[in-house]
Amino acid sequence: MIASPHESSVELAQRLGVSAAVCDVVSSKQLSPTLHEVVLGHASALAGEPGNDAMVRLVNPAGNFVRRRYSVRSVDHERDQLTFWITTAHSGPGALWAAGARPGDQVDVVGPRGKVTLDPRADWHVFIGDASGFAAFYRMAQSIESPGRAIFIVEIDSPDDAVTCEFDEGIGVTGIFIDRQGRAPNDPSGILSGLAAFEFPPDFGHAYLFGEFNVMRAAHAALLDRGLTEDQISRKAHWRTGRNNADHGEPDKSDD
Repeated sequence: MIASPHESSVELAQRLGVSAAVCDVVSSKQLSPTLHEVVLGHASALAGEPGNDAMVRLVNPAGNFVRRRYSVRSVDHERDQLTFWITTAHSGPGALWAAGARPGDQVDVVGPRGKVTLDPRADWHVFIGDASGFAAFYRMAQSIESPGRAIFIVEIDSPDDAVTCEFDEGIGVTGIFIDRQGRAPNDPSGILSGLAAFEFPPDFGHAYLFGEFNVMRAAHAALLDRGLTEDQISRKAHWRTGRNNADHGEPDKSDD
């Protein structure tokens, strides 16, 4: 028997013009000290385009229902599956769910969500952020048409978090992985040093910023200083240091 999504998920999906479904956990495994992979079945219709995410309905430690948004790492239409890479280096409801997910578990999912997708005009693409951005970064980069170039500037907490993937021939790939070295997660100095080490190619490019709120804001300003225009920069904060994401899954974006 196929379960029906919760009424709130159906209403949310209708309001957003997307889909809601009850998905089965197919597999769950730790990829690195920070990243956990969860594969969901009956889910490919929720994956959207590279860069999109989906909302998962979960219970927080206080026993209340909340939603968390996760970028889709990959989609398998033949098997009707999508894959999430979820950061688990904290004790939020999403991290707890991912770490404890077991095959056969069911979860309400609404999707696809998100407005950040690959810029088809760009000759090169630079992906900037932390481990929470890997899923979107790699799915987007693997959709680049040849010839093209993908550059990754990613801050990691452990060398084992420098996960990689394969790309088609004709795609030039540069990876700059920055060891956090104990810096606070809202300290942008690591990302800014990696960005300073990157020389922009001469043709047209686009930057995608997925990660901690304050770090992504600083990186955005640095890219503008380097000569990129606003329409060459896409930014999405996944989380914010010291503040829980709201019940709908988004971090607090208000100024201090």
